[in-house]
Amino acid sequence: MRICFLLKVRPEKVEEYRARHTRVWPEMLDALRQTGWRNYSLFLRPDGLLVGYLETDDFEQSCAAMKNHPINARWQAEMSPFFEALGEGAADDNMFQLEEVFHLD
Repeated sequence: MRICFLLKVRPEKVEEYRARHTRVWPEMLDALRQTGWRNYSLFLRPDGLLVGYLETDDFEQSCAAMKNHPINARWQAEMSPFFEALGEGAADDNMFQLEEVFHLD
């Protein structure tokens, strides 16, 4: 299954957010893989609009597994100040999932 989502990085934090993602912790990368996140990419517009894309067998299960992974709590604590709220809760609770309406295989 292909998943695309939106988040919003605070404009004043865009450069630091970009820099943080040039050195994602190896244990965070391992956690993402272990919980079923594959072919995961983030795309960032200069105004902070963030588009995420990933492939997974079961998005809800992969999100739940990440939410319960100990390294994710540390990562979210460090990254949550970077985001504007698109809803309530932490950034990983605020991913605005987009509906796929077309796919060319």
